[in-house]
Amino acid sequence: MLIDLSHRMVPGLQVYPGDPEVTFTSAATVAADGFAVTALGLGSHSGTHVDAPSHFVDGAATLDGLDLSRFHGQARMVSVPEPPAGATIDDLDLDGVDGRTIVVIATGWSRHFGTPRYLSHPHLAPAVAHRLLELGVTAVGVDLMSPDPTGGCSTSLPFHQVFLGAGGVIYENLTNLAAIPSADFTFFGLPLRLGACDGSPVRAVALADG
Repeated sequence: MLIDLSHRMVPGLQVYPGDPEVTFTSAATVAADGFAVTALGLGSHSGTHVDAPSHFVDGAATLDGLDLSRFHGQARMVSVPEPPAGATIDDLDLDGVDGRTIVVIATGWSRHFGTPRYLSHPHLAPAVAHRLLELGVTAVGVDLMSPDPTGGCSTSLPFHQVFLGAGGVIYENLTNLAAIPSADFTFFGLPLRLGACDGSPVRAVALADG
């Protein structure tokens, strides 16, 4: 069965602080023009999306420079039940994970999406990025605004710098992970074919036995 892991893209959708707002503007209507067209306004990191290495590294690969095989494959869901707000997650059960695995980290925090509390999410320690890379993992997903803390005065964002700096990709704002019936499943998160872009909204989907 197919399980949607994406937030619905709508005007006013919660975005990373400072990112472009999501807007839908009517450019043509059936009543006036005989057809409907909507002008979409959004950032490359709006909603459920994927980060390319170039999001943090000048001259690194953009999305259209990555093979499509990078955006789907066998996935392992790693659960971190009920972490408190702002907690640092520094230890994951990665038994059986290797370079063929897309690691999806489920915290349950997506239930706060659209509220101020969503920005106070737990985050991953840089050591987790290093460990994933040691295992050969090149794609990781989280049900958080970011694997790094959101807000505050720091702009270092070490998880991004380590993982994207090594050529990995990061999926953010995943949701509905609890609907996946098993820890092992097939993940699809294909970006739009945007030229030389640092990120893209995706329709993230799990294919699982059900």
